[in-house]
Amino acid sequence: MSSRRKTLFNNHTTPAQIRASKADQTTVAARAIADSEAELRATKTEKLKAQRLARDAADAKAEKKAAKAEKAAARQKT
Repeated sequence: MSSRRKTLFNNHTTPAQIRASKADQTTVAARAIADSEAELRATKTEKLKAQRLARDAADAKAEKKAAKAEKAAARQKT
């Protein structure tokens, strides 16, 4: 008997076990995809948050400068 034929007959895996292992492979692949998408989403969120905080800081600084200029202009009028 050839070695290939021996492995075919001595392989005691059932079709249910094969289906389970394929399902496990699919689950692992799906989770890997979901994890990578979550990582990309988290990175994008962090980047956007940093940009928003920088914009807010710049807006606050500009408002302070405008209030100071307005106050100085009011002093000059009097």
